[in-house]
Amino acid sequence: MRMKGEVAGYNRREMEDNYTEENQKEMVQSNKKFVVVGYALTSKKVKSFLQPKLESLARTKGILFVAIDQSKPLSDQGPFDIVLHKLAGSKWRRILEEYRLTHPEVTVLDPPDAIQLVYNREYMLEDVADLNLPDSYGKVGVPRQLVIEKDSSSIPDAVSKAGLRLPLVAKPLAATSHELSLAYDKFSLQTLEPALVLQEFINHGGILFKVYIVGEAIKVVRRFSLPDVSKRELSKKPEVFRFPRVSCAAASADEADLDPCVGELPPRPLLERLTKELRRRMGLRLFNLDIIRELGTKDRYYVIDINYFPGYGKMPEYEHIFTDFLLSLHEEGRILQRFLWQFLKVGQRRWWKVQKSSLDKV
Repeated sequence: MRMKGEVAGYNRREMEDNYTEENQKEMVQSNKKFVVVGYALTSKKVKSFLQPKLESLARTKGILFVAIDQSKPLSDQGPFDIVLHKLAGSKWRRILEEYRLTHPEVTVLDPPDAIQLVYNREYMLEDVADLNLPDSYGKVGVPRQLVIEKDSSSIPDAVSKAGLRLPLVAKPLAATSHELSLAYDKFSLQTLEPALVLQEFINHGGILFKVYIVGEAIKVVRRFSLPDVSKRELSKKPEVFRFPRVSCAAASADEADLDPCVGELPPRPLLERLTKELRRRMGLRLFNLDIIRELGTKDRYYVIDINYFPGYGKMPEYEHIFTDFLLSLHEEGRILQRFLWQFLKVGQRRWWKVQKSSLDKV
């Protein structure tokens, strides 16, 4: 939160959509108060997320996106209301953690330590596995999995001991990579390079549900996924098939003519309970879930992946959802700030009463 109405001293990138740096300076130096969002994103994320239509809508709502200069101290920039980030590296995490301690009035999306757990597939799904949600709208679980940190020659024995069923999906342990492999026999897994996670493949009609979460807002889209595997195929394919990723925007299934048993979206009440609990447990507000429904069931769902700050640019109506979220965050911060000021005033008055009482007794 800013304590002043003016915003100055930013490093700004050239704005698109006929919005020049001079226009921005005029707006910043005016009396209008803006919700200032400092962003530290990769160039790829900037291109996909900060699209002209988002920035244009944000400006009409009084939101200003300002690039954070990573070559300068973060505390010397701003002031910011919100810091939006998705950068890797321990150095950046330290910078951001120090900034959170010295600037508690600024909302950081999201806490670096919370994000790190999602980046490791060994721990990514633990919070989902620990859930005990009412099953009135369906059951949610995670596939059984096994972590292989080294020595690919030991994989067949490890798979046998763990009792995992084939086929298996192999994913890099670091969730920064979306590549995966599908193995039809455990011996072919020896060709893969650890560290990785082996996850039981569950037939799901070749459809995956991408559940985008932006604060309390939820948006669900269908994506084509890996095809089902029959027992006959399993016996005839002793090899590993590599895929760049499970799904992508180009593989949208929202307009496809799907069997209702396969394409029907998960119940809204189920998703609301699930995402609310995960927000609380993970401490994140910007993420998405990859969910599948087990083929042949009506209400058996599995979360197979969680992504922090996913490709929101692919989410329908993301501009309105995201800007509304930023405004709600700013309002929450203002309410908290007013509460803290009142708390401090009350505390100060009580302190003076105690001091006066002590002096009167002398």
